[in-house]
Amino acid sequence: MSKLPRGPLSGIRVLDLSAYIAGPYGCTLLADMGAAVIKIEPPSGDNLRRYPSTLEAESRAFLGVNRSKRALVLDLKKPQGLGVLMRLLDNADVLVHNFRPSVPLRLGIDYERFQASHPRLIYCVVNGYGESGPMKDNAGYDQVLQSLTGICSLQGKPGQPPEVVYGSVVDYYAAAMVATGVSAALFDRERTGHGQYIGVSLLRSALAMQSARFIWADGESRDVSRDMRSGGVTGMHPAREGYIYLSANTPHFWRSLCKKIGLPEMADDPRYDTLRKRASLSYEILPNLHAALQAHTALEWEKIFGEDVPSAAARTIGDMFDHPQVLAEEMVTTLQHPVVGNYRGLTKPIKFGRTPGPAPFAAPTLGEHSEDLLGEHGYSPSDIALMRTDGVIA
Repeated sequence: MSKLPRGPLSGIRVLDLSAYIAGPYGCTLLADMGAAVIKIEPPSGDNLRRYPSTLEAESRAFLGVNRSKRALVLDLKKPQGLGVLMRLLDNADVLVHNFRPSVPLRLGIDYERFQASHPRLIYCVVNGYGESGPMKDNAGYDQVLQSLTGICSLQGKPGQPPEVVYGSVVDYYAAAMVATGVSAALFDRERTGHGQYIGVSLLRSALAMQSARFIWADGESRDVSRDMRSGGVTGMHPAREGYIYLSANTPHFWRSLCKKIGLPEMADDPRYDTLRKRASLSYEILPNLHAALQAHTALEWEKIFGEDVPSAAARTIGDMFDHPQVLAEEMVTTLQHPVVGNYRGLTKPIKFGRTPGPAPFAAPTLGEHSEDLLGEHGYSPSDIALMRTDGVIA
């Protein structure tokens, strides 16, 4: 039997106690890199399993967030459940959770306790607002943090109400920070022999996403969002059918755009020869641009612009399953789920030339691997049956 392809984190074992998106997807990224991830859920399961979905057997969001994990149901409120977790820790390198600050101490799974018994453990906490301050105990959610940190205000059109950015962008950015932080801590452990605490918050993630805006120089006003608009030319525009996003900030792309839409005189007009000028005179430019774009559909314009004008017709996420560039990059794979059946999803968002890692597998059903995992950690069939009877596992 051939060995699975090695990933850069092959041999690393991760206990994922987190729920929703940020923590779980961070652990999925670790699994993509070869780590063996055990998803540990309470008897009620991860709340993401109940997220609204047109799939009947399982939430689409749960499937997308939790690929390549084995699942164990464990009631940590019961002493036996904590005992199982402690045995799992003996073979683990990383633990990730997103409990509020008061919960780990109450459950007996706080960092200080594990630091003493497992000094090599990487202990990663994902929370809403960080480890200190007046909001540290508040529940954090993606769109709440978007609203708090200015993302919604910037997303809204000038003079219009704020708008959320759908797609859980803060959660997914936090997930990337989980994977980055854990990987860096594992690298440090190789040099020092010591594990450490890692804190990832949605607040820090939401502000990190806006580093280009989160700059306030002495003497200027507080409204720094003024730098981030592109004068209306770079943006989404209506075509004869559909919408197309155009980026024409640089002189080269501005000239190419004018030529492609049949208005080369705009490129030579000195009134429009800088981005600032075009921004101030967008009320003159946009009517001409929109009239010209009515000559073709958004998809046709995309082909016309090609490499000369950065652009994309607005598509749905479903269109990505057969987009030629996505297929060429081998980003879609078919996974087999015991209840849902076959489904297509993302595979390996990061490429590693020498250590590509194993192929992904489907997100687990609730407690799908409980018996196997407990058996691998020394529990007998009678032990497992008793724990199931007592409600410790499911």
